[in-house]
Amino acid sequence: MKSEQLRRDVLHGARDGLPIGLGYFAVAFSLGITAHNAGLVPLQGFISSFLNHASAGEYALLSLIAANAAYWEVAVVICITNARYLLMSAALSQRFSPDTPFIHRLLVGFGITDEIFGLGIAQKGWVSPPYMYAAFLVAELFWSSGTATGIAAGNILPANVVSALSVAIYGMFLAIIIPPARENRVVAVLVPLSFACSFAFSILPLFSTLSDGMKTIILTVAISAGAAALFPVRDEEGGGAA
Repeated sequence: MKSEQLRRDVLHGARDGLPIGLGYFAVAFSLGITAHNAGLVPLQGFISSFLNHASAGEYALLSLIAANAAYWEVAVVICITNARYLLMSAALSQRFSPDTPFIHRLLVGFGITDEIFGLGIAQKGWVSPPYMYAAFLVAELFWSSGTATGIAAGNILPANVVSALSVAIYGMFLAIIIPPARENRVVAVLVPLSFACSFAFSILPLFSTLSDGMKTIILTVAISAGAAALFPVRDEEGGGAA
């Protein structure tokens, strides 16, 4: 009976992870072009994507690699851009059966993305670790393969085509920021404010000499902290700050 339930959970997870993976592949291909421009080979791109599951986080990683940033700058930027997954993992852990071993909670936490988290939260009853593993692995293989394929394409295609494909990464970010900006005035203001601050940091004498990694760290922490303090998200039920 246990083996049959395990089989059902794995097949269910793989089925739900497949459409997510197909979407990931297209985004990761664009990141692969960026990774190619940063000097990575397909294997490096595959490993990078397998260990870093956020498009914004990986783009930041690739940008810092291209800029020859220090290791500590890369580590801090990745921690900041992926910090939301700590909260998602904590929330999802409450959906596991109380007798679920810690190792399963840890491994599932490693595989969290926005979409995989959505799948887990949407499950009725206790979340099954095999279901989460299957969904993550299917989606992640597409994500990592997309990056590797993008790098391989960058090695084969003419330089002008690679340059044109590089523009796709900006389309990805537009797709990320426009929907929430249309629904939330705060986000709509913070997006252009972030652009303006980034430009100011590039020309102001006090900040222009800083490395790209340090600029990203300062701006990310300052803007997000300011937004959280001025515009806290309210708990819909209790009315308090979330």
